[in-house]
Amino acid sequence: MSVPPSTDWAGLYHAYGRAAEVPEQLAALSASDPVVRRAAGSALFASVCHQGTCWPASAPVVPELVALVDTPSTPDRDTVLHLLHAVAIGNVPDDELPFNPERAFAEADRVRPADEGAVLRVLFEEEEPDVDAVAEVADAVALRWAAEAYRAAERHTASFLTWLRDPDPAVVTLAAALLVWFAPVPGLSGALAAVPCDTTDARASANLALAHLPGRLDSEESAALTACLASQHEAVRVTAAVALARRQPTALPDAALSVLVHADAVEVAGAVRGWDRSLRGHVAVALRRLGL
Repeated sequence: MSVPPSTDWAGLYHAYGRAAEVPEQLAALSASDPVVRRAAGSALFASVCHQGTCWPASAPVVPELVALVDTPSTPDRDTVLHLLHAVAIGNVPDDELPFNPERAFAEADRVRPADEGAVLRVLFEEEEPDVDAVAEVADAVALRWAAEAYRAAERHTASFLTWLRDPDPAVVTLAAALLVWFAPVPGLSGALAAVPCDTTDARASANLALAHLPGRLDSEESAALTACLASQHEAVRVTAAVALARRQPTALPDAALSVLVHADAVEVAGAVRGWDRSLRGHVAVALRRLGL
């Protein structure tokens, strides 16, 4: 992959200083050697989304990661997608869904270029940094960088939607978990409903995404979720019941209620890849939705 020369990476900062090495690391994500790929991924995780914090170099990384996932020959596309999710969403837990970016990033709007410049000087340029001098704006500046990364990802939701039809179930799994953080794009509910029931994590992730969409279920969504109640895979059954309970609590099929009650009784274990909350947590939320 070639990185557009228009990006002045040396003029941007990440968690460890100037981002001049980022193009090389992005290119290494396509390397034939898995050791090289892992090293590049680890370096990018540490620098552009360090412990969930974004930096000026974070948003420019987003389209490059999208291009890598869009390229079928890219190795470990699910790992790249995991990195994309980390950059775009940070460490915001999915109990924050539905996500309201206007509310979440409201404080970022008060940041001035001078504030950002002052924070960067204190962090990276001053020999004896006066952290107290930027204490009042530092959090808002970091939020500004997070908002920029989120909005950079938001511009690519049409690509994310195509990943729901990808032949790699791992890509489908993570795409569903990422798409739910943005305003629904046309065709999203139908694409989620169409994820095959025999792809365990992918179908379970699609079910959880359907659970978090607004409004009542349409007939296509309802039919897909109801069919999942008969799956041999526990995660698929449980997540389908969760989605039905959250989206149509007053018309819940008896089979869905049975799945939820049983999952609660046995304290269902595990989680779906791409989602923070455990299956047990999702069940608890669904039961509360039902008043149980």
